[in-house]
Amino acid sequence: MISMTATETARSISAVLDMAGQGETIQVTRGGELVASIVPPHRPNGSAILDAYAAIEPDPDFAAEYEADHRRINAPMEARDPWGDD
Repeated sequence: MISMTATETARSISAVLDMAGQGETIQVTRGGELVASIVPPHRPNGSAILDAYAAIEPDPDFAAEYEADHRRINAPMEARDPWGDD
């Protein structure tokens, strides 16, 4: 983390923005007190989605019902004569 006065920041704003773009956080002070923080931009990487999926607990009843339906739908059917008497 870098600390700069407001005057230093104003005089070198382009360099400050370059540093922030490279991941650096800049603390801006005025009169010795912190007045602002310039931080790198948030760049989402999908980790929140992965965390959400990891938190899901499987439902064993759903899995069993799915397997039963899958077997029923894909079970071989008896061959029949489509022109036969039914």
